[in-house]
Amino acid sequence: MAKGIVWTAQAQADIRGIERLIALQILKTLARYAQTGEGNTKQLQGIEPPLIRLRAQDHRVFFRDKDGSWRSPACFIVRRLTADGL
Repeated sequence: MAKGIVWTAQAQADIRGIERLIALQILKTLARYAQTGEGNTKQLQGIEPPLIRLRAQDHRVFFRDKDGSWRSPACFIVRRLTADGL
């Protein structure tokens, strides 16, 4: 069974601020994870309540699993900086 994704206002603003093709790829990655549970995820250590990171291209999506749906924290999508991305 697929999980629902609950978007915060900050998460909506974050996804709108990303180039359209990249944002679509991030949404596809989220949809696949919601449907199948497949994806490059990691539960972050030392954070309560638990926070999960999902890699999507050069971006990271952070969320919490809550009652069968995901509720994102204030900072939802973060771009990983690389030497060639500066």
